[in-house]
Amino acid sequence: MTVDRTADAGTGSSVDLEDSALPGTAASASAQPGPTRTTDTPALEFRPGRWIANWDAENKEQWETAGRSIARRNLNWSIFAEFLGFVVWQLWSIVVVQLPAAGFNFSTSEIFWLISMPSLVGATLRIPYTFMVPRFGGRNWTIVSALLLLIPSIGLALCVSNPETPFGVMLLVAALAGFGGGNFASSMANITFFYPAREKGWALGLNAAGGNMGAAVAQLAVPIAITLLAVGTVNLPLAGWMWVPFILIAAFGAWKYMDNLTSAKGDVAGSIAALKEPHLWIMALLYIGTFGSFIGFAGVFPKLIKDYFPAFSSIGVGTVALSLAFLGPLVGSLARPYGGRMADRMGGARMTVAAFASMAVITLTMIWTLPLKNFWLFLVLFLMLFTASGFGNGATYRMIPIIFATNSRAARKGASSVATQRLASSALGLISAIGAYGGFVIPQVLNASNSASGSYTPAFYGFVGAYVLMLVVCWACYIRNANRNAMGHV
Repeated sequence: MTVDRTADAGTGSSVDLEDSALPGTAASASAQPGPTRTTDTPALEFRPGRWIANWDAENKEQWETAGRSIARRNLNWSIFAEFLGFVVWQLWSIVVVQLPAAGFNFSTSEIFWLISMPSLVGATLRIPYTFMVPRFGGRNWTIVSALLLLIPSIGLALCVSNPETPFGVMLLVAALAGFGGGNFASSMANITFFYPAREKGWALGLNAAGGNMGAAVAQLAVPIAITLLAVGTVNLPLAGWMWVPFILIAAFGAWKYMDNLTSAKGDVAGSIAALKEPHLWIMALLYIGTFGSFIGFAGVFPKLIKDYFPAFSSIGVGTVALSLAFLGPLVGSLARPYGGRMADRMGGARMTVAAFASMAVITLTMIWTLPLKNFWLFLVLFLMLFTASGFGNGATYRMIPIIFATNSRAARKGASSVATQRLASSALGLISAIGAYGGFVIPQVLNASNSASGSYTPAFYGFVGAYVLMLVVCWACYIRNANRNAMGHV
């Protein structure tokens, strides 16, 4: 039997995983409270290939009788697959600092390219990945996207097993780790279709939290694994091999337990319309400053610790080595929901301005205290920087649905709430992709600074300047003119 799908042209209804729907934050416009239908609808139809027809999460009877358990099952496996995506995406950030011990002799510039290339590819893949769920089905694409993670994982294991591996080959394999960054967009798009508006925020928040934790787990688990049974050396190939069983489990779980929805529809037109909104580009700039800082510094933090404080690059605990770099992405991830919660009280724009001000002050303090050569002070300041970026993430995403509902071009022309919700939902997906390029920009700016001056300090001063600029943009666009533009509590 063939499956008749009504739409297969992509989706604009995905929401940024990173923080948009964590408890206390604003979800996408599509996740705003909506009507609950209790009228009779056709019964769920289960078709071959685990396709489900007549899905209507807003129908209370269908949701309570069968829909909730189906959605929860799909969410659980989506979280696991996205978590592994973030693990693979961030693998090179912790592997590169171990390359000298494995016999590799790459320059600092080459190391930064290995760190930044996964973010470049991952950010780019977020856009097409968003359109894969309506085209192929959420279950089917989760299987494919999970299995694609085998390529960079096994590729890394093979490359680092031979110190004679050319840099070009290493760079190509690092680029393939971008598959993990793309997984975020398709995972969020898929879960959006399963949940009713009244529960969408919490579901997307769980999906987001599970994914983000992958960055911290990778930086925690890899140093332990590669030194656990390696006396006086490192078993670096294990950094890739150790994730293969988990990836296979995720793919099998998606095949066995997840579902495709015939009702999943794309919104290419919404994405095109969102690109024409000036507010999309303003918010994308701000998101580069918040999420871009988070993912960029998460990638370079192990390298910075090794360069500034080599004795603390790994800390021996019994027979294993532990890197404290994982604390950065950990606290940044945990701070996001609280940033959204505070934005609900203070206003997203005010909270974003406060986040940028904090990031600028913390970065300056870090620069000025580096001559003290105090690792613990350096660590605390960087953890504060991660925390401030996490608060900024929650605040930024709280702003987007309100801005598009009140001050977008469509809203000023009298567009319906449904139309502005489509714009906001599409904008969230696009902004998430643009913001992820910060993971490429930050390592490359540090690389350029080191190449030109032999120091990272000029780059950090540049980041301070960028945070001040973004603070001014946010204040000018969304605080100073709020009353005049009738945007209210943005």
